[in-house]
Amino acid sequence: MLKATLRIDGDDADITVPTISPDLERELPRTESRISYGDGCAEIEITATDTTAMRAALNSYLECIRIIENIGNITRVRP
Repeated sequence: MLKATLRIDGDDADITVPTISPDLERELPRTESRISYGDGCAEIEITATDTTAMRAALNSYLECIRIIENIGNITRVRP
């Protein structure tokens, strides 16, 4: 079994948790994922049976996080 943890700190965690939660509910073959949140920090724990499944899961979640951050940067009010 392989295990990885993605950690998101600060204000981005407040936005990422509700946005990425539905993606954690979808089934990725040979992986299990869960999210925990507290003290301004979100952690996504991924467990996979093999390196291919782990790579696919990490790519999926990292891409979702990147998109969320990009949208936040675009929509953030600038003076």
